Amino acid sequence: MSETPVVTCFLRNRGEVLLLRRSDNVGSYVGQWGAVAGHAEGDPDGAAREEIREETGLGDAVSFVRAGEPFAVEDDRETHWRVHPYLFDCDSRAVETNYETTEFAWVPPTEIRRRETVPDLRESYERVAPTVDTVKTDADHGSAYLSVRALEVLRDRAGELATMDADEADGWNDLAALALDLREARPSMVAIENRINRAMADASQTPEGVETATRQGIERALDADAYAAREAAELLAGTVLTLSRSGTVQDALRQSAIEDAIVAESRPACEGVGVAETLAEECSVTLVTDAAAAHVLAEHAVDSVLVGADTVLPDGSVSNKVGTRGVAIAAANEDIPVYAVAASDKISTDADARSERGNPESVYNGDAAIEVLNPTFDRTPAEFLTVVTEDGPLSAAVVGEHAERLAALASWPGSG
Repeated sequence: MSETPVVTCFLRNRGEVLLLRRSDNVGSYVGQWGAVAGHAEGDPDGAAREEIREETGLGDAVSFVRAGEPFAVEDDRETHWRVHPYLFDCDSRAVETNYETTEFAWVPPTEIRRRETVPDLRESYERVAPTVDTVKTDADHGSAYLSVRALEVLRDRAGELATMDADEADGWNDLAALALDLREARPSMVAIENRINRAMADASQTPEGVETATRQGIERALDADAYAAREAAELLAGTVLTLSRSGTVQDALRQSAIEDAIVAESRPACEGVGVAETLAEECSVTLVTDAAAAHVLAEHAVDSVLVGADTVLPDGSVSNKVGTRGVAIAAANEDIPVYAVAASDKISTDADARSERGNPESVYNGDAAIEVLNPTFDRTPAEFLTVVTEDGPLSAAVVGEHAERLAALASWPGSG
């Protein structure tokens, strides 16, 4: 039997998704809740963006995250659909609905299980939702972003268990095992571990408790990242040099009073190029090679250096994209202040920096007998930079106090 192709598009903002209640002007599922949806003859990708524009007015505010595997749906009227699920991040909640919608709501995806929805809306979301594997394999985002995705994974599973008739002890054990998997998904990104630990430590030992704690944790994480960017922005003016890609760094630069940004390209992935292109919409930008960074600091009027931090060690040193150490030492030689901005949840309880190695072939893929060293991170001693969090600039001693408090969160029941 033939199937009608349709798209189902979830827009995500601050960990919540947009649901639309269908009006009596549509031909099916009147009064039920759904995501942005519509027919998708020939070009589902194009149809997804067109439906977002028509139904929400947010076409310019969304960025593609992933498409899920299409699947077949048959409703109680024996209508056959071929559903193409999509997930988009959205930087605005200024929804402008059309005649197809009577009301809308930004809600945690766990609400899908608690509302009367169009057929298999839950299945559509699960095909694009974050998972342990997507957290583990994401090479495009930093730890601030991925820590929120990890909390979403835990929240979604807790919401599922909370709506099932299941033993609470078994539910807690299930969630504890998932939390441990998430903690180990990216060992170098301590924000994931700290934020998972806080959620589990704050939760009552029930699925409902974990769902509530993770929802609160997502809000806290997003606010902390935003406040850290604001604190850093107040320290910046004139010309700033940066490297690699950090959402918190970019937010700080946008909010600051800087006039010029110098961006190191950040080989081998060259993520600095994309940062330069984005910042070019805000201020004057100069892109430089990594090898030229020390020269630029010595020969140009640079007022400060701003970098992110994948991990802040208890002694105040920082693990960040390789190249940070060299830039910080060169800046110190020129009496240029260096700031590493990060939420305090990036402070590690472990004095040893965890590292990841990049793909050797991204440096050399020839036939010669050459050993390739491609470290992803390096460690910059505390004497060469100042850590800035949502609490403002921190001394190394205060960083250590934060580390002690975070360590106390790690001993939730079942944490091992």
